Amino acid sequence: MADQHNPILVKRRQLLLASGAMSCFGVFGAGAARAADKKEVAYGQGSIDPIFTAGYVALAQGYFSDAGLDVKYLNSQSGPRTNQLLAARQILVGATAATAAPALTIAGKPAALIFGFDRRMTYANVLVRKADYDSGKFRTLKDLDGQKIGATQPGSVTALMAIYLMEQAGIGNKVDIRPLGDLATMLAALKTGSVAATMATASMMEQAVAEGWGTPIFNGIDSEVWNTYMKGDVPGIAAYALQDDIDKRPQDIQHFVNGLVKAQDFINQHTPEDITEAVYGRYLNALTRPSVLKAIADYKANVWLEDNIITEDAYNRMAAIMGDGRQFSNDQMKTVPYDKCVNMSFVRKARGMSS
Repeated sequence: MADQHNPILVKRRQLLLASGAMSCFGVFGAGAARAADKKEVAYGQGSIDPIFTAGYVALAQGYFSDAGLDVKYLNSQSGPRTNQLLAARQILVGATAATAAPALTIAGKPAALIFGFDRRMTYANVLVRKADYDSGKFRTLKDLDGQKIGATQPGSVTALMAIYLMEQAGIGNKVDIRPLGDLATMLAALKTGSVAATMATASMMEQAVAEGWGTPIFNGIDSEVWNTYMKGDVPGIAAYALQDDIDKRPQDIQHFVNGLVKAQDFINQHTPEDITEAVYGRYLNALTRPSVLKAIADYKANVWLEDNIITEDAYNRMAAIMGDGRQFSNDQMKTVPYDKCVNMSFVRKARGMSS
């Protein structure tokens, strides 16, 4: 009875119950009975978006359970929120922007990337209203001089990429980047004219285009556009864990990565239609099915890492974006090199690759 009044335990129960209401525990995908004798861990993904499909597949197909884990899944809603949950040990593994691990490490909570989802920042797209595009008002990034641009939260990767892209366009100090909360709010703010443009995921772009009111003026899914600005691979979304948990709970981390690797193999071996069928109803039905299918097809063709390995070159490009005062100073970024903030040993072991 005393446990009912323990604020830490109560908070944890509330978190897990709330996550179930929002996103549904992933254990149901594998069958509740199979989870009874599994090691329970909590897993947070930074938003509801097809870019996280490997996580949804692992839940829906029971791959975490097969690896010996009872994984409780929650939508942690943003990168900063995922960092907070991880730092507070309310989740064992988080999945959000790959910038989270060095940012958390600089903040005094050493963390490392343990699984790479992709080779591009698929949230680094800029969406405007079609009427403004058709009228010629906003056709390029430079046209946003003096305008309001939507992002999620201060310090989030959408805000970082808004700053970076506007700097690349030569208008870095001439825009007002507005923190709007979550992806749905960002779309609504653009549609109603509260902002002139918004950062957007691929599924957000597809939804706005399909509904006939939005169009991108920067589409990072396009290889030519991406390479013009980024010059190569940059990790967008990754799974990460506290270094302390990597050191003290390597078996749990390995089992978790085993489930994600198996999910990636499913993605590699199946069509976008099959993948959409596997995850849409339970995890992505807040979005339109056509937009999810289109995003999954684009991600499979151009974005997702088939081997889930984050390379040092790709990490260094991301670190350069984070530096120069955009998120951190260059001296701060020197304290979070690849070897400190990236640990691909779990993926390599899961794939039978040499270290």
